[in-house]
Amino acid sequence: MELDPTLTPFFDPTGVAVIGASTNPTKLGFGLARNLRQSGYRGAIHFVNPTAETLLGQPVYANVAAVPDPVDLAVLLIPAPAAPDALRECAHRGIRAVIIAAGGFREIGPDGAALEAECLRVAQAHGIRLIGPNCIGLLDTHLPLDTTFLPPPGPTPGDVAFISHSGAICAAVIDWARGQGFGLSRLVSLGNQVDVNESDVLPPVAADPYTKVITLYLEGVADGRRFVETARQVSRQKPIVALKVGRFAAGQQAVASHTGALAGEDSAYTAAFRQAGIIRANTSEELFDWARALAWCPPPQGRGVAVLTNAGGPGVTAVDALEALKLELAQLAPETRASLREFLPPAASVNNPVDMLAGASPQQYAKCLQLLLQDTAVHSVLIILPPPPMHTAGGVARALIPIIYTATKPVVVALMGERLIQEAIEHFRAARVPEYRFPERAASALAILAQRAEYLAAPDRTDPPPPANVDHQAARAALAGQPGGEFLPQAAVYRLFDAYGIPRPAFELARSAEEAAALAETMGLPVALKIAAPAISHKSDVGCVLLNLKTAVAVAEGYETVVENGRRADPEAAIAGVYVQPMIPTGQELILGVVRDPQFGPVVMFGSGGVEVEGMRDVAFALAPLTKTEAEALIDRTWAGRKLHGFRHLPPADYEQVVDCLLRLGQLAVDYPQLAEIEINPLRALAAGEGVWAIDGRALIA
Repeated sequence: MELDPTLTPFFDPTGVAVIGASTNPTKLGFGLARNLRQSGYRGAIHFVNPTAETLLGQPVYANVAAVPDPVDLAVLLIPAPAAPDALRECAHRGIRAVIIAAGGFREIGPDGAALEAECLRVAQAHGIRLIGPNCIGLLDTHLPLDTTFLPPPGPTPGDVAFISHSGAICAAVIDWARGQGFGLSRLVSLGNQVDVNESDVLPPVAADPYTKVITLYLEGVADGRRFVETARQVSRQKPIVALKVGRFAAGQQAVASHTGALAGEDSAYTAAFRQAGIIRANTSEELFDWARALAWCPPPQGRGVAVLTNAGGPGVTAVDALEALKLELAQLAPETRASLREFLPPAASVNNPVDMLAGASPQQYAKCLQLLLQDTAVHSVLIILPPPPMHTAGGVARALIPIIYTATKPVVVALMGERLIQEAIEHFRAARVPEYRFPERAASALAILAQRAEYLAAPDRTDPPPPANVDHQAARAALAGQPGGEFLPQAAVYRLFDAYGIPRPAFELARSAEEAAALAETMGLPVALKIAAPAISHKSDVGCVLLNLKTAVAVAEGYETVVENGRRADPEAAIAGVYVQPMIPTGQELILGVVRDPQFGPVVMFGSGGVEVEGMRDVAFALAPLTKTEAEALIDRTWAGRKLHGFRHLPPADYEQVVDCLLRLGQLAVDYPQLAEIEINPLRALAAGEGVWAIDGRALIA
């Protein structure tokens, strides 16, 4: 991936100017100057403050113009109102990379937002790239470089990079990581992201040879589609684990359709992360649990796990966790079990999980691990180590580490306890062996390793070709002149379906009971009636859909019933009449929909359709346009999709036609951005080879 040269001074500066350096040890400007000096940074360091002469044994310059060469990065820790002028001074000095660490901008309200906008205007006018404002800067433990004002000690050098929208989280993570025994490679605090954002910094962080895993703390993204494409390229090189916060906050949530009601901001992020190859953590603990495993373990060749324990209860706990995570207990080879039996007590279990019993020695742990790693059915090993009653946990750790160190399969340890395991903790952390307090966390780490291995084994995504036989002229005609903020008439929706090759039943509009009866006889009984009133949503809920009317008299009476129910449901709704449609054979009912997310664009939904869709919530989401593989994966993430292959009394449905319909609907939303929402509910899937029918559809113009 090509790197942006304008960002180089942030990550490899020749000289750094601290504007706002302070001689007062209680000021953040002093902390920043101290950290930069103590970091071991080998480039030039310059301090700027008009009221000071020396700081930390070196001169302080009255202004940026007086700073000598080399200097290509400035860090501003000055009152917010002074920032625009300071940026102009940096521009005149030739500095084109600036970190604005101070707060007092958009986060405080309209006045701060105006000041932030002024900083951006100045920066863009002079070709300056900005990180911040309202951030703590960045650090690199290997260069080394520390432009933060955080209290010492800083992070230990390591292989996990951390990119964060929150400065406070950065401070906590640095301290927590040191306590947990793992180090950071790079840390970037983005703050308000007036210019440089998460998509910008991903490539240079990934290019760092010391970084093995990238972790993200996200409150949002600046450009959804760019973020997905950038992250997709990066994740092929190095794993990305993200914690997206604010997932249950009320956001822009459309309610015009089932799709709009079910697709929220968080669903879009989940879909975006999946397409980008980003591993989504649910908690801060998971974020770094998984990062350590990804950084320190080789990828597994499958999902077969062996559990090695000295206690039955934790072994069963591990098995439950593994099965819940769709990992498999490896079936040990007979020769493996025979070899285990040779040196374990008669009461020990040599099946998986292997229970060596409480008296297991360090040597038995080591020998068992060696045998398990040699078994071809074993792809990874979970070791459970509560404090041994007859030995020390530290002794067991020392015996295991040489074997783990040379293993080509991942090994994680559930090191259970607290005070009695401290020596073992230190040994495992020094050897870069992932250790967790409980089996569930260890199993979770193995599941992520398997997920990562499968992602890398799959072919890289390529943009899907557009569906064949699309009539764009007809689609444009169906949308022409349609007012924004309103639903398309049913006839226009069906014309869109026709243009994109989405099968739908015949329909005719009746404007009277007599006309409905005549149409039904011409069309062929039995028929269905549906009110022609786009503003009435969930028509069946209010009695505006009648099915399986078998006589002309029933159709005429049904017309009056449907219209009356529609007027009762919404007295203001414009009712054009009633649609008459032939009855379609029974099949499996699905919902297909697309809603336009403000960040990520069209998001496709698939799931169980019909009247109970919002109650069942058996739905999954993906970004459009979909590849065939993505469409199949989306379908198969739902129960509705899985039973398309057949279940008990249900014969297999026409799966290929469902996939084709999903691809076409997603492409339709991509091609016509004026569609805020479009939905098919239900899509009726008939038996294999018999096709699908879009029974009903809705579309909302943006």
